[in-house]
Amino acid sequence: QVQLVESGGGLVQAGGSLRLSCAASGTFFSINGMGWYRQAPGKQRELVAHITSDGNTKYADFVKGRFTISRDNNKNTAYLQMNSLKPEDIAVYYCNAGVVTTLNYNYLELWGQGSLVTVSS
Repeated sequence: QVQLVESGGGLVQAGGSLRLSCAASGTFFSINGMGWYRQAPGKQRELVAHITSDGNTKYADFVKGRFTISRDNNKNTAYLQMNSLKPEDIAVYYCNAGVVTTLNYNYLELWGQGSLVTVSS
């Protein structure tokens, strides 16, 4: 069974930094794009950043210049480095990945369990 396991959330003061990690475990053929989404209380889930299998990235305007997405394909892990955090960044952050399975090469869209990021002002 393939799953995404997140780590790295927590509490930080405004202006501080956190790094989220998302590791894919289990048996699979390949991982396509990986991304980070967030959902603040009372709001819809929104895309924060995305990275393709060959490293092309895109960011939401509200994190450009502050957040950096990266991945280590050897470790099947994606990262989200978050700098200059603001109170408006408070949310549960979810990892997302497109995984091709070894069984019939099916495509699965997977989500991590979510990581709470809290920023104190």
